[in-house]
Amino acid sequence: MDIDAICAELRKGAGALALHTAAQKNHALTCVAQAIQRNKAAILEANAKDVRAAREKGVTEALVERLALDEKKFQSILDGLETIIGQGDPVGEEIAGWTAPKGMQIRQVRVPLGVVGIIYESRPNVTIDAFSLAYKSGNAILLRGSSSALASNVALVSAIQAGLSDAGSDGVRNAIYLCESHDHDDVKQILTATGKIDVVLPRGSSRLINAVVANAQVPVIQTGAGVCHLYVDEDADLSMAVSIAENAKTQRPGACNAIETVLVNKRAACEFLPLLAKALGGKVQLRADEVCHPVLESALKSCGALERDPGCLARASREDFGFEFLDFILAVKAVDSVEDAIAFINTHNTKHSEAIVTNNRRHARMFQAQVDAACVYVNASTRFTDGGEFGFGAELGISTQKLHARGPMGIKALTTTKFLIDGDGQIR
Repeated sequence: MDIDAICAELRKGAGALALHTAAQKNHALTCVAQAIQRNKAAILEANAKDVRAAREKGVTEALVERLALDEKKFQSILDGLETIIGQGDPVGEEIAGWTAPKGMQIRQVRVPLGVVGIIYESRPNVTIDAFSLAYKSGNAILLRGSSSALASNVALVSAIQAGLSDAGSDGVRNAIYLCESHDHDDVKQILTATGKIDVVLPRGSSRLINAVVANAQVPVIQTGAGVCHLYVDEDADLSMAVSIAENAKTQRPGACNAIETVLVNKRAACEFLPLLAKALGGKVQLRADEVCHPVLESALKSCGALERDPGCLARASREDFGFEFLDFILAVKAVDSVEDAIAFINTHNTKHSEAIVTNNRRHARMFQAQVDAACVYVNASTRFTDGGEFGFGAELGISTQKLHARGPMGIKALTTTKFLIDGDGQIR
């Protein structure tokens, strides 16, 4: 891969795109959406090829689900594009303005970051999300997906380029580039492209994210692996807690916003855990600590789940806490108080999404104030940590760091600011 030539072309694309109006960018994105719809059969056929290859390699079904596109996911891609088209253009937005003591007019305005690189795994919808958010915010984007989704990504980028061509002068074709090689050296080239790439975002497993953070010489916005917790308080509505736990674990266990650990107050454990066992028994392997294991064992025996599947319950090891399973596996632990839950979460989480179920307002506010995470929920599933659910249309990822952006990253997360100063001859 010739990173110098690729980045030079992307820089030209970013320069051209920075001058386009919101109407021009929206026209181009509308043409892209139409091209994606027009090429639906080819895109789904390419994705089916990737899915077959993943299954032949023995990839877990939870991870296959992340890779696969179905009718619902395909429509969500188009819906996300429509939302982005309908959003305001952040470029040129005035953040602040004032008159300096010497009379100069100072304005702080939003501008594009420039050339953005994203290194991501599996999910082909990220290809469209990343492109559309970058394009609307005036950035060129370098895409480096995983080999497991290569056929899908090639088909999607082909449709994007067709749409940009359809848009005529409103379509900036050199604002996107897809790395199609399987060579890991291209990742190294991206991460060391100082002065050529303005920022890189890793999106995928903790191994990928850690590797990018450790080796990057360009700025990185760290998106997070999701070791997410649900704490069931002593004052929780237990039926609500079970419903939230089931949704947060089983709807899409391979997603970064799925929970990996349930913490339960010891005062609620004997009543809550049998309800959890009944809801998840036979669907999810529960890895329980010494307090929760006997309660769950009794409950799973009573409902017949343990007889049908002896592996549905296991004793938790120390390594199970703070681990991202991305599968139908859930660690379960009892704690003494909300303070203990907060301390445990802050020690074991990845600063992504955390939730408490409680009717105690003081506990709820304490949890939200003291838990260190991008998104902290009271009485709701962590599965809502998503750009679409937050009204962004799509997302670049979930930022788990504290500088520049945090949480689901929409259009504004791909901008920075500059100061524009107008004077009439002032000198210092």
